Amino acid sequence: MQYGLTEEQEMIVSTVRSFVEKEIYPHEELVERTGEVPHEIAQDIKQKTLNLGFYACNFPESVGCAGLSHLDFALVERELGRGSMALNHFFGRPQNILMACEGDQKERYLMPAVRGERMDALAMTEPGAGSDIRGMKCAAVRDGGDWVVNGTKHFISGADHADFFIVFIATGEDDTPKGPKKRITAFLVDRGTPGFTIRGGYKSVSHRGYKNMILDFDDCRLPDAQVLGQVDGGFEVMNTWLYATRITVATMSVGRARRVFDYALSYAAEREQFGQPIGKFQGVSFQLADMITEIDAADLLTLAAADRLDKGLPSNREIASAKLYASEMLGRVTDAAIQIHGGMGLMDDFPLERFWRDARVERIWDGTSEIQRHIISRDLLRALGA
Repeated sequence: MQYGLTEEQEMIVSTVRSFVEKEIYPHEELVERTGEVPHEIAQDIKQKTLNLGFYACNFPESVGCAGLSHLDFALVERELGRGSMALNHFFGRPQNILMACEGDQKERYLMPAVRGERMDALAMTEPGAGSDIRGMKCAAVRDGGDWVVNGTKHFISGADHADFFIVFIATGEDDTPKGPKKRITAFLVDRGTPGFTIRGGYKSVSHRGYKNMILDFDDCRLPDAQVLGQVDGGFEVMNTWLYATRITVATMSVGRARRVFDYALSYAAEREQFGQPIGKFQGVSFQLADMITEIDAADLLTLAAADRLDKGLPSNREIASAKLYASEMLGRVTDAAIQIHGGMGLMDDFPLERFWRDARVERIWDGTSEIQRHIISRDLLRALGA
């Protein structure tokens, strides 16, 4: 990995950071207060992203997009992490597994998604299947030329704005020495499909305005044309997606931590107690030193993982390490920032209490910290035949 950014990468960082500061920051208080993103604001963000040429920049030039590398895209996500997730959702980064579309799926789903004409959402988690994906009960069975789907998905982010969904559904079961093992298939499901309903989810303290929804399937019929990838090949496309989203969580955690640190640093330099800025007291200055060291470490760990992906190197452990460390680092940094601000840190005069609440979910979604530790330790032990 080359340390230090190229001129083009510096331009990416500068452009996206400026966009977040000008187009995202001004609306954050409204979204935090109401829990909603007004339609006109969402459309304005989307159109300005399209005008910049950054919409679907995680997709290749072959479909008319910017074709950013994993490393370059990580820089984009890092800057977006500074802003409200509910608002930067409309910056537009469709699920990259849409590249698995074939035939007329490309014109129905892939191309409208990258052009900003249709928005997608991904549905995997169920009430009884979170970390244990193979425990899913949402199932599809053959009936003539169709699949009939029954079951429920929950914690589905972005479902309130999605025009179609990438849904992972059990399509069979194999007997293995370790017991029954579900076969999983990915399906493309349009909003409004008979037997498919979307309802409100749970009220979360994290990322207000970025809603989670519940999807219900009641004898919902899907033809073979709606299968994304191969029947029973859901894990293949799932793994492609998991790499990208775990890096996203890591990079956005770094971006948010840097914004939080800026607040803490400025406050420590300006706030006076006992006749001097509180930053002069080691109880505060040492916290600042620890915060920036952890942020820089998480940043380098994350960019190195993205760089390995670009080079085609094995990256599963490195991506898990980045997601684990960066998400937990964000929790420590936001907590320290509040401590430096004292009682004011918990008041809504500052956005720190929001960042503190938002940070908590990063250790859970897209693979819990415990799952990341499992991936890391399994990779280490397998090399020794254990």
